Amino acid sequence: MIACDYHMHTVYCDGHDTPEAMVLSALAMGLEEIGFSAHSFTPFDTSYCIKKERIEAYYEEITALKKKYADKIKILFGFEQDYYSDPPEMPVDYLIGSVHYIKSGNEFVPADEGNVKLRHAAEIGFGGDLYAMAEEYFRTEADVVNKTGCDIIGHFDTITKYFEREMLLDLTHPRYRAAWKAAVDALLPAGVPFEINTGTISRGVRKNALPNDEILDHLALKGASVILSSDAHAAKNIAFDFPRYERIAGEKGLCLRTKL
Repeated sequence: MIACDYHMHTVYCDGHDTPEAMVLSALAMGLEEIGFSAHSFTPFDTSYCIKKERIEAYYEEITALKKKYADKIKILFGFEQDYYSDPPEMPVDYLIGSVHYIKSGNEFVPADEGNVKLRHAAEIGFGGDLYAMAEEYFRTEADVVNKTGCDIIGHFDTITKYFEREMLLDLTHPRYRAAWKAAVDALLPAGVPFEINTGTISRGVRKNALPNDEILDHLALKGASVILSSDAHAAKNIAFDFPRYERIAGEKGLCLRTKL
């Protein structure tokens, strides 16, 4: 059983539980190693991320928890570093590099908040061309390791987050396939694992994790490594659906990393 989870959010950003509640839940589940990954500060959208004035307190609390539970579980301090955020100003154990926005015209439009906003991004910046919008998203994704210096590539195809409810794009369209494949090819040389993100399942948004099956099959073909991430915003969702995706990774022949 996978005994590590490095993608979790607490009350310091848009999570529901305290860091210590997350630690206690992880211990109850028998996990050996966890990481805290607060959303990095994005000045143009503070609705979900850690506030600048809270960063020091976040660092101090996780540092204290590391010491308090050192004999029971290994705790890492990190951020989910958005592509458009400034680098962290303090030492971190790891970073998850994620693209949460599409730069469209003069706006940063959320890429993972639903199809209405994706249509808006296409209209204001790409003449209504949804595939051009997707191509821009994946061009940005292709640079996420270079820009953030991350240790994990977060939710690679997050623009499809709500597609199980409404299929906004044809995922078999040649332009869409070419866009994500180019991004994969650009990211592979860094050797950074792609996360299999089960957070959309625990929050009832999807029945399946990100990335989708076709992308996972391609990652297996290319020999890319993957790592399971719960993207937990509540203590009860740590390591959510890991046994199923550990099995799926094995069936697909993916190189599954058990820890950083």
